[in-house]
Amino acid sequence: MSLEARAGSGTGTAAPAPRAGRHPAVALLVIAAAELMVVLDATIVNIALPGIQAGLDIPGGALAWVVNAYALAFGGLMLLGGRAGDLFGRRRVFRFGIALFVFASLLGGLAPGTAPLIAARALQGVGAAIAAPTALSLIATNFAEGRDRNRAMGTYAAMAGVGSTVGLVLGGLLTQYLDWRWVLLVNVPVGLAVLAGTVVLAEAGRAQGKADVTGAATGTAGLLALVYAITRGGQDGWTDPLTVTALGTAAVLLTVFPLTQARARRPLLPLRVLRDRSRAGTYLTLFLVGTGMFATFYFLTLYMQHVLGYGPIRTGLAYLPFSIGIGIMAAVGSRLVVRHPPRELAVPGLAVAAAGMIWLSRLTPHSSYWGTLMPGMLVTALGLGATFVPLTLTAVRNVDDRDSGSASALLTTAQQIGGALGLATLATLATLSTAAADRRLPHADTAHRAGLRAHDPTLVAHAQDALTYGYTRAFLGSAAVFTAALLLACLTVDAGPQERTEPGSPQEPS
Repeated sequence: MSLEARAGSGTGTAAPAPRAGRHPAVALLVIAAAELMVVLDATIVNIALPGIQAGLDIPGGALAWVVNAYALAFGGLMLLGGRAGDLFGRRRVFRFGIALFVFASLLGGLAPGTAPLIAARALQGVGAAIAAPTALSLIATNFAEGRDRNRAMGTYAAMAGVGSTVGLVLGGLLTQYLDWRWVLLVNVPVGLAVLAGTVVLAEAGRAQGKADVTGAATGTAGLLALVYAITRGGQDGWTDPLTVTALGTAAVLLTVFPLTQARARRPLLPLRVLRDRSRAGTYLTLFLVGTGMFATFYFLTLYMQHVLGYGPIRTGLAYLPFSIGIGIMAAVGSRLVVRHPPRELAVPGLAVAAAGMIWLSRLTPHSSYWGTLMPGMLVTALGLGATFVPLTLTAVRNVDDRDSGSASALLTTAQQIGGALGLATLATLATLSTAAADRRLPHADTAHRAGLRAHDPTLVAHAQDALTYGYTRAFLGSAAVFTAALLLACLTVDAGPQERTEPGSPQEPS
């Protein structure tokens, strides 16, 4: 995730002059802890999904909403959150975002059922969308340009990178030794400590204007309706009245959204940002990358715990090669991108990622970790890692200063929204495929979970076969998505030489 995706609203308002905070070390600790908490929450819940499903008896088709509710709110409201910080004061808005995130975490941890949990996850996403962009902008407010700010940015970026890996391991520890509810409740003490520490943060001046609430509401509601329609259509049929109504609502709202942006004085998404063919193609490519990547984490977690019988801790540790692979190739890519055009790195990277997903589609209920699962994960990770740096640089290259915040924020938005839509689609595919492989059992999903709990060998074997078939069809779907991203990158992404970027510039990837 790029740093600039969190930095501002892209309205062209001049940033206030930075002034040093009273306690810069504490200020940095507060901002970094907030970033770690928000990033960690995107992965910590993944490890707990099987425990959440069993604890609340969530149907397989609805489980994806535990992830999607957060992603949709986070990605859909990111631009509005950055703009709110400019208008109402960054420290004040940051406090509100963290307080909302903590409150939502408490509600989620105490949720008595599926609907309250999903609602709490959506509210968490709103809090994250408010806190995350203001957290980064507070670095500019509290640290003078130069060495101090560069160090602060480096620490912030480290939290963004470490958060995903820490979330996987911490999620396993909390789920296995305490309860799945603690993957949410752990945010309460951390968030309260962050709130207490905000007293040392310096406030910035406020910009003039107003937030484009109409645009944010229209776009986010349209995406929510589309994800709901995809999920319900797979469960209840595409002619179901609610499915048809949701599809129609999504079509109307997502048509209205660009019209509101074209007419708005200070739009959340200046449409001129998308006039560059390479940049627009890059956003669509990142949208597809998010689609495949979210689904990969989701189904690998279910496969490792439901089929292979891994515990939460073992599942978290099993992901470490994935995180390491992405980190290694991102570092290599940051060096290669100076000498090679973005297309020459992104296209092979996507080809490798697609090959990794095809490898994972060959998993069986008896596949070994070292022989099949880990190599497939590592290949996929290396491919994805090779794509992030060139695509990030292309997305913000040659952007007008007044649009740099919006252009960068779209990186996060494209991946989060792509992930939510893709997960809804591929979860539907997996559910239908599992049902098709399990015609002999009525109510296949209920039978699977009942059989796994009862340890009936025949039923467990049958359930594992059917579940594995569904998961591997989803992996094939992810391979198709990465292939589509590859073709799109071939046709649109810049093939010219990439300029060398300086540390701290808007083009520097996270």
